[in-house]
Amino acid sequence: VQLQASGGGSVQPGGSLRLSCAASGSIFSPNTLIWYRRAPGKQRELAASISSDGRTNYADSVKGRFTISRDNAKNTVFLQMNSLKPEDTAVYSCVLMHWGQPVAWGQGTLVTVSS
Repeated sequence: VQLQASGGGSVQPGGSLRLSCAASGSIFSPNTLIWYRRAPGKQRELAASISSDGRTNYADSVKGRFTISRDNAKNTVFLQMNSLKPEDTAVYSCVLMHWGQPVAWGQGTLVTVSS
């Protein structure tokens, strides 16, 4: 399985971005797709996750601003990020988990929030 992330970029505070992560290859259920992020000088943290049956989980810092969704027919997960803040600046990576184990990592995509 390979994951291809896209959608990062630079945006002003208050702006929006939509990240995508497309999976290719055989994907088995149940599974969970996760968006991690690593801000400069900080540890990696889970931003959001979504299971194959649609259950979602968010970091407290992004609740109400980020929305994770998936298109199972296209094996793609999305992260809609609204009301972005400078502290959301990070490299965002997608990960496919199967039975709690990482199966594949996508390359990171940089999100920069700055005025």
